[in-house]
Amino acid sequence: MKGTKDFPQCGFSNTVVQILKLLNVPFETLNILENEFLRQALKEYSNWPTFPQLYIDGEFFGGCDITVEAYKSGELQELLEKTMCS
Repeated sequence: MKGTKDFPQCGFSNTVVQILKLLNVPFETLNILENEFLRQALKEYSNWPTFPQLYIDGEFFGGCDITVEAYKSGELQELLEKTMCS
């Protein structure tokens, strides 16, 4: 993401942080603004051009738009609950 969970540096990153906090799940962040190599590598790895990028249990889930829709539908909460119980 751009920034950290304590100091998001764009609105999309802040949105994802707020959703994860609402769901009360533990999560970590990487500030891609601090490392251009990491920023480019993650875009290639995920085949996703924008940030933030949400990974759940090591698998790419999506960006802010997908996270918001999955949160609204309840899909994100279900997936996170399954992952945390595994």
